[in-house]
Amino acid sequence: MFDTIPDMAAKRAEISPDAIAFVDAGSGREWRFSDINIAANAVAAGLGQAGLRGGDRLAILCLNRVEFFITLFACQKTGIILCPLNWRQPSPELIETLEPVGARALVHDASQEKLAGEVARSSGMPLFGFETDLAGWIEAGAAAPVVEVLPNQPWYLLFTSGTTGRPKAVIQTARMAWANAVNISQATRMTADDRSVNFLPLFHTAGINLYTLPLFLLGGCSTVLPKFEPDQIFQLLRQGKVTQFFGVPAIYQAFSLLPDVGEIEWGSVRCGCGGAPLPEPLIRFFAGHGAKVLNGFGMTETGPTVFLMDPENAERKIGSVGRAQMLTEMRLDEVAAGEPGAGEIQLRGPNITPGYYLNDKATRDAFTDDGWLRTGDVGRRDEDGYIFIIDRIKDMYISGGENVYPAEVERVLNEHADVLESAVISMADAKWGEVGAAFIIARPGATIDPVELKSWSRQRMAAYKVPVRITLVQDFPRTAAGKVRKPELRSMLP
Repeated sequence: MFDTIPDMAAKRAEISPDAIAFVDAGSGREWRFSDINIAANAVAAGLGQAGLRGGDRLAILCLNRVEFFITLFACQKTGIILCPLNWRQPSPELIETLEPVGARALVHDASQEKLAGEVARSSGMPLFGFETDLAGWIEAGAAAPVVEVLPNQPWYLLFTSGTTGRPKAVIQTARMAWANAVNISQATRMTADDRSVNFLPLFHTAGINLYTLPLFLLGGCSTVLPKFEPDQIFQLLRQGKVTQFFGVPAIYQAFSLLPDVGEIEWGSVRCGCGGAPLPEPLIRFFAGHGAKVLNGFGMTETGPTVFLMDPENAERKIGSVGRAQMLTEMRLDEVAAGEPGAGEIQLRGPNITPGYYLNDKATRDAFTDDGWLRTGDVGRRDEDGYIFIIDRIKDMYISGGENVYPAEVERVLNEHADVLESAVISMADAKWGEVGAAFIIARPGATIDPVELKSWSRQRMAAYKVPVRITLVQDFPRTAAGKVRKPELRSMLP
């Protein structure tokens, strides 16, 4: 499937040259598809003149900018492999991240000039600035070199968050991008008339692929914000300038606390959520305002879209991520095809990564002998074929001989009227082997009594699942994608 892939920017410019592809939220500048293609050609030519060739790795360090996507499309035209870096990390961590992939150069925006310089000096790689070099290349307007780029060769690399050790470079391909576009457009009913907002970090798959790149391929428009700015995003939503919105639970929580949340016509916005399941109270809160927030599931290794709940059954199947989308096959390990049951979610299809860059062992470990990606997540299929994510296999613990999945405990805790968010980990116990420890963020103005919360929980879950220790915190340590860093929570235990 997908033996050839067209030049994405060129093809979109051919189909709808004068349609608006991007709006820069800061300057208000509108970029047509033809503008993006011309600029990407010029950047491709500039990179070539600077000595970069197909297969070379180009690091990029920037906030969310239209120029990021111009550079991304320039790399597709040339076969150069783009390596987005996390601007929240200090230079020693970035140097360690880049060392295994051997970047030849680094491109950056003005806001990251100091950090980029520190990273570049470690290896002597040249630096190219958005406001200087790229601007000059775009103004010169040179044509891109003609290079045949295969659909399954590396286009860009995304580094895992490192919560489980040294980051791995997940290969992303043009084939994966097209498959993700098919999956997400079918799941969300996305069309060229849709508008979205780009604010999730571009060093994560969500920043690129939910929904900016698929919307570009379909001919729609994205407004680009440098980073998450709740007031700006809220204003765009209130003005009706967003029809497709994707966020993580923390973002929906932030919106739910705003006093004017009801001023948005939520019924006109198709809302998706990923990174972690949206708690049932939040689903019901937004449903009360006319919004159906659809839970989804995916990974950097899957492009990312695998599951997104269908709106027709979202309230009937609260907690479900739906069924696997059109271009992804799914099976549950040790569960007969189509039958109800629980097992590790395993996947295959054109949206699945070919592996980890220059890391054969990690690639072998990630796939079964017959070629299915091991997600490391336990899923449950109900009698109607809908999938519910239970938890990460590695997060499960055993208390008194019983398996406990922290995500199940968190779902119950989050139903308490005074709980805004919870995170559960295991801790050693002399009697039971392991027991649960819960970290709780209270709703603004609420007071939580740990003893009362335990008693309340005992009425709703088995005794062995009720956390033994409850700690109240202001916030959780999180990755840039909004996921809770549970290893850091463990260090907070006495």
